[in-house]
Amino acid sequence: MRSPLSNDGKIAILNALPHPVVVVDEQGAFVFANSDAEQFFSAGASHLVKRKLSDFIPTDSPLFALIDQVRESQARISEYRVDVSSPRLGSERLVDLYVSSLPDRPDFVVVMIQLRSIADKMDRQLTHRAAARSVTGLAAMLAHEIRNPLSGIKGAAQLLETAASDEDRVLTRLIQEESERIGKLVDRMEVFSDQRPIERSAVNIHSVLEHVKTLARSGFSRSTRILETYDPSLPPVFANRDQLVQVFLNLVKNAVEAVNGHEDGEVRLSTAFRPGVRLSVPGTKSRVALPLEFTVEDNGPGVPDDIREHIFDPFVTTKPSGSGLGLALVAKIIGDHGGVIECDSQPGHTAFRVLMPAWRDGDPVSPTGEA
Repeated sequence: MRSPLSNDGKIAILNALPHPVVVVDEQGAFVFANSDAEQFFSAGASHLVKRKLSDFIPTDSPLFALIDQVRESQARISEYRVDVSSPRLGSERLVDLYVSSLPDRPDFVVVMIQLRSIADKMDRQLTHRAAARSVTGLAAMLAHEIRNPLSGIKGAAQLLETAASDEDRVLTRLIQEESERIGKLVDRMEVFSDQRPIERSAVNIHSVLEHVKTLARSGFSRSTRILETYDPSLPPVFANRDQLVQVFLNLVKNAVEAVNGHEDGEVRLSTAFRPGVRLSVPGTKSRVALPLEFTVEDNGPGVPDDIREHIFDPFVTTKPSGSGLGLALVAKIIGDHGGVIECDSQPGHTAFRVLMPAWRDGDPVSPTGEA
């Protein structure tokens, strides 16, 4: 049966696919590239058809072996988690590949690419949420079991201080200070057990970032350069403004601490529109688009390899005096908003990327919300 679609209609379907699709000839030259392929290779279709696949991907990549197998067998072959990193495409390009021949053109091969980074983000985000939920129960237990005896210890130390010698008074003050420190830690953990619905509204993310930058420059980042790369056309984010301030204040503070001591240390805040990612909202059956990307980058030493995959887990930290709860709380807040947070790090560059839903007409807005 002949397809009722014209060639233009078929191309429109290929361009509608949410994955890069290319067709290469027997010399490995591009014959066709859909719109997502143009983004993946950072080149227009008119430019790609003048180049070869090997101009973008190293010839020792498993992709070329798959193409040869398809040509020989005239079958469809899939391979998962294939590294196609190159100087042209960048590092950490892990993809799933679907390769097939064309029945009417056996010398042509179709390659569809699925970015693993998106799938991995979803998997890691679910892990982050599970970790946050485990801390929720722990926080509630600690608040109940620790606060009462802690108050007794601090009260006893205060009573002892009144009759203690100067030498012993140092010890009683130490007990009180350490009791207060433990109490503050319990207070921070108790935030995880707050299950109240989030009051969300249309929030201008640039207003939030400017507020965070002002707080940072007046305190912990007086000597660190903070740069901005903003998309002024970005729509409002559907979120709680105070919680967003908490999230980005934490991320900026971590970035500033990472570059402290470096002469050329700098932190960059950026916003962009990135359509294509969807995630389910906690407590509902709906799925929302996460087109808003907010990034906090620094040029510090990077996150150590041994903790990179667990950076959002509770009690994981590289700071000698850190509690390891800051990023866990960030992951909880972003997850409660139905968003995703991801860390990409290597020596000399670390980026925390937050994907969030945009505000839409019809979304509930609190009386204090801003457009």
